[in-house]
Amino acid sequence: MKYRALIVIVVLTLVLGCSKDESSTTEEDQIFNIDKNLNRQTTGSSANDLLSDVAFKSMVIELVYVESFEPNQTTIDNFISFLNNRTFKPNGITVEKREIASPGKDTYTINDIADIEKAERTLYNTVDKIAVWALFIDGKSDKDSGSSIVLGTAYWNTSFVIFEETLHGFSNSTFEPDRALLETTVINHEFGHILGLTNLGSNMQEDHEDEEHEKHCNEESCLMYWAAESGANISNMVNMSAAPQLDAQCIADLQANGGK
Repeated sequence: MKYRALIVIVVLTLVLGCSKDESSTTEEDQIFNIDKNLNRQTTGSSANDLLSDVAFKSMVIELVYVESFEPNQTTIDNFISFLNNRTFKPNGITVEKREIASPGKDTYTINDIADIEKAERTLYNTVDKIAVWALFIDGKSDKDSGSSIVLGTAYWNTSFVIFEETLHGFSNSTFEPDRALLETTVINHEFGHILGLTNLGSNMQEDHEDEEHEKHCNEESCLMYWAAESGANISNMVNMSAAPQLDAQCIADLQANGGK
């Protein structure tokens, strides 16, 4: 059980992709000068906009969850703390949370997830506020295979999904981490990719990209590392009171791109 929990924790999938869907722009969007395609760009491409206050003075998180899979409030508080510690948003960071019915699938492709966002998302970038979409879904990723289990995916410049039902299966039991701790780890890791880590939009100040696992940090203790260093870390995680932190190299990359 311990080994199984370790594999799940560290297999966090990153999808690089962009989308242009001009037909999605409605007359109402035009009236309010909203271009939805600005929130459907490549992962990491909005890192500076999220990190700095040059273009956007505030941030809103549209947090949407399937019924019965609402994230822990401690997790949300930890996530906002992570953002406040790394971004400049003088007008604040807010969360708008709501529930949706299950789409009714057992397995989701990333295209399925994108389609759900297109149907359900209501908040997009405005003049001085950048919007982020966070979906907590039932079912599992179609990328799950054997011991490789996907808990989260960053797939657009302001979008990520957490496979919350899968996460529930690997937390809050004997030899498994606390759910809020695991949620926090996965969410912060995925948002790290959206902030351009590693070598994904926030340029590296020193070379620290893992050669075998690109877009991840090579420092084993870093939040952006692809895997735990050894089996001994499993028991450590069970007893941990806080999620892994970004290492000095990742923080330097964010600071050079307008962050704290």
